[in-house]
Amino acid sequence: MMTDRPIVVAGAGAIGCFVGGMLAASGRRVALLVRPRVKTEIERFGLRLTDFDGSETKLGAGQLALSEDPAIFHSAGIVLVTVKSADTADVADQIAPHAPEDAVIVSLQNGIGNIAVLRDRLGGRHVLAGMVPFNVIAMGEGRFHRSTSGDIHVGEDAGNTAAALSVPGLTVRASGDITGVQWGKLIINLNNALSALSDLPLAAQLSNRDWRRLFADQMAEGLAALKAAGIAPVSATPIPMNWTPALLRLPDTIFNAILGRTMKIDPEARSSMWQDLKQGRKTEIDYLQGAVIVLAEQNHVEVPLMRRIVALINQAEAAGNGPPRLTPQQIRAVV
Repeated sequence: MMTDRPIVVAGAGAIGCFVGGMLAASGRRVALLVRPRVKTEIERFGLRLTDFDGSETKLGAGQLALSEDPAIFHSAGIVLVTVKSADTADVADQIAPHAPEDAVIVSLQNGIGNIAVLRDRLGGRHVLAGMVPFNVIAMGEGRFHRSTSGDIHVGEDAGNTAAALSVPGLTVRASGDITGVQWGKLIINLNNALSALSDLPLAAQLSNRDWRRLFADQMAEGLAALKAAGIAPVSATPIPMNWTPALLRLPDTIFNAILGRTMKIDPEARSSMWQDLKQGRKTEIDYLQGAVIVLAEQNHVEVPLMRRIVALINQAEAAGNGPPRLTPQQIRAVV
C-alpha cells in the first residue's frame, strides 16, 4: 500500500544515509531529512555505499530527495526514524504536523524507550519498533561504510512493512517479538562503551580475551537485570543469549572460530559511541547502560561494573579529548 509513496528518513546520519541509499538504489522513492552539512556533502559527492564484503553502490544526488525542511514528510508512506535517542521527541514533533495520518513510522534506533516517545508524540499513528544490527561509519565525501553483518528486524504488522522495506543488499525481517529483539541488541550494544573507552577497532578488541572477559562480565550483569524483570532477550545470532558470556570467556582460537561463523566484522569497524567521543558529541550511554541500570534498580540487582563504565564514559564526554584509550584493568580499577 505504501510502496508508491516516498520512504522518508527522519534524521539521516550514518545509518539513515546507508539504509535510505540502499532503498533508493533499488528503485524506491526516498527522501532524506538531513542536516545542512550532510545535504551539502551528498549534493557535492553523491552517495557511495560500501560494505564489509567489498561491494559498492553509487548514487547521484538526484536519485533521492534531500531537505532540511520537515515539510518533506508531507506525502510519506513510511517514515524511518534514525536519530539519536535524545533527539526522538524533537523529530517526532517535526513529523507530527507534516506526515499523513496513515504513514507508518518505523524506529531504527538504539535503545528500547523510543517507541513510547514516538507513540506519545504522534497520537494514533502506526508506530513500529525496529532493530539495526550492523554498524555504519561515515567516511566523508558522501561515503558510508557498513562494517558488520546482520539483517534489520521490524515488528510484524498487517501491512507487512518489513517486506516493503526489504531490498537486495538490505534484508528486513518481520519479528513477532521485537521487544525481545531490541533488548537482545541492547545487551550486545553494551560493548559500544568498551569500544569507545579502548579506542580499538571492534575486531581487534574482540580478539583479545581480557576485553572479552570484561564484556562478558558486563553482559552477565545486564542479563541478570533482565531476568529479574522477566524479560527474555532474543539473540541476533544462532547462539542463545545466555550462552554468550561463557563463549566470550573462551580462549582466543576457539572464540574467533565461533565468531567467524556467526558474524562478519570489518577490521576497521568501530562503534557509534566511539564515533561520538571522537567527534565530541554526547553519547547514548544513558539509553544503553542507563536503561539496564534503571531496570536493575527496580529489581534490586547490583550492576557495579556497568555503573563504573557509565562514569568513565561521562568523564570522557566532559574531557572532550576523544576515546581515552583505557585498558581492561583500568576500567575494572574500582569494581
